[in-house]
Amino acid sequence: MLSEKELAFIEYWGKNRINQKKNLFQFIKGFSSGFLIGLGILLAVAIGWYHRANMEVSTSLSPILLGLALLIVAVFMAFIYRNYQWEQNEQLYLELKAKMKKSDTTDTVIN
Repeated sequence: MLSEKELAFIEYWGKNRINQKKNLFQFIKGFSSGFLIGLGILLAVAIGWYHRANMEVSTSLSPILLGLALLIVAVFMAFIYRNYQWEQNEQLYLELKAKMKKSDTTDTVIN
């Protein structure tokens, strides 16, 4: 038997699974996490945590290129995060549907 929460998820995901794949909110959450990783990189370079990397950045890397690289990291993380969340929900949905189908067939066999 499925719980009430699982049944509510099956109903919700069955109706909204296509919309969730295109959901901007998940993209924004992933973008912010990618942006935080980029800020961590900038912070590590700014405080001189790794001296050789700091020397390389200050001599041969333009700030525009560094900013572009951080933006690419943020967009990549956003894309990966959105797809990962969607796949997790889709897998849970399919598992619950299979569990529901199995319990329905078991109930009909017993009765």
